Amino acid sequence: MPTHEYDVVVAGAGTAGCYAAATVANEGLDVVVVERKDEEEAGHIACGDALKGASAFPEPIPKSRIEPAFTNTAVDHGRFELPTQNTAVDIPVPGELAVIDRLEYGKRIIEGAEHAGAEFHYETVINDVRQDETGRITGLEAKRNGREVTYESEVVVDAAGALSLLQDKADFGDATFDTNVRYSQFCSAYREIIHVDEPVEYDDALVFKPTERAAGYLWYFPRTPTEINVGLGFQMNEEPMQLVESLREDIRTRPEFENATVEDKLGAALPTRRPYDSAVAPGYIAVGDAAGHVNPTTGGGIAGAAYAGKYAADQAIEAIGRDDVSESALWEYNERVMDHFGGRYAALDVYNIFVTAYDVDDLTALLASIPMEKLSEALYSGSADLGLWLKIKTLLKSAGHWGTIYDLYQTKRLADDVLDHYESYPSNPDGFETWQQDRDALLDRVYETTGAEPKY
Repeated sequence: MPTHEYDVVVAGAGTAGCYAAATVANEGLDVVVVERKDEEEAGHIACGDALKGASAFPEPIPKSRIEPAFTNTAVDHGRFELPTQNTAVDIPVPGELAVIDRLEYGKRIIEGAEHAGAEFHYETVINDVRQDETGRITGLEAKRNGREVTYESEVVVDAAGALSLLQDKADFGDATFDTNVRYSQFCSAYREIIHVDEPVEYDDALVFKPTERAAGYLWYFPRTPTEINVGLGFQMNEEPMQLVESLREDIRTRPEFENATVEDKLGAALPTRRPYDSAVAPGYIAVGDAAGHVNPTTGGGIAGAAYAGKYAADQAIEAIGRDDVSESALWEYNERVMDHFGGRYAALDVYNIFVTAYDVDDLTALLASIPMEKLSEALYSGSADLGLWLKIKTLLKSAGHWGTIYDLYQTKRLADDVLDHYESYPSNPDGFETWQQDRDALLDRVYETTGAEPKY
């Protein structure tokens, strides 16, 4: 069985994996990306193609290299279609937005990592992780082009996507690594690329629409005025074919899709949960979807994954240089993620929990009554400040839904508390258990307020 030795082995050639590999290679260390797809298919990933934070990408693969994949930079807001209210509401989105050609983007980040000096091994299916008697992850076992192969490394970066196989294979019994992971914390996503004859009128907006059940939603994201990414997201405990039929029926009723042609169909799993409490173990770091690094209210995760990949690589480089790849030596990666976006995403997940406790009619009525600027602030910052006059106006517009409004305000305060708590994320593993216990006590209050079923 051939054995390959590297400083770092990266599992998966997505955003987080490529940025991690480029960061390591730029420092002169040996790094390989193992990817199950062949070279032609690599980078072809199911995605809504919407990119929040398009102006900010870490330097290992600079924005200038990937910018040609940005097909629509005119999008500047979201639009929520609310059929039960017979209306649609526009919501401003702070920062730079873009819609991308995900395959072109995928190819460009692979090229960027290769340009930095990373190797890529395609058609490589990971079968197991290698772990020594102390519990340290020391590499991977895989099958490459039909032949069994071993990869040995100082650090393994798990960028293998949602519900990563590596995490099923590893024994994290003595590590802080988050194993509180269940299918109910993930959604399935399906998308098609549809070409239409005439430009759509919403070519500057990201369009969302609820399905009949709150567990599902539709999207229409314009790559160009005549090329639309049409998709569906739903919790994994829902019946998929019924919800896919909801997408089909909605497309049939939209005049802009008459005589449309479908170019590509693809599906994937996506986290709709908070980031992993800890995404490190001895010799091992999880990044991107494999660590829950996705905005749980919008599904956006590209920019966060890029930074997570860089942060993971930075920490791996430092740890290798000190000849210490223990959990403590890798811990600062957790801190950087929580400080940059992890705490915000955890606070947003509180609103996801809120949503599961109410029917779709209540929620759409609520959406129609909330001031849009404040909703935007909540969706992208994890918190929002509603002054007294706005609260009064919201209540006046929401007759019949005051109970839901009251619960939302209570939930908002708890989300603020969660966000504050993540600002005190521990600086080493010693304080981790106490920090978790205090956070879980906050979530108990969320469940009590909303009546939602516990998510974790």
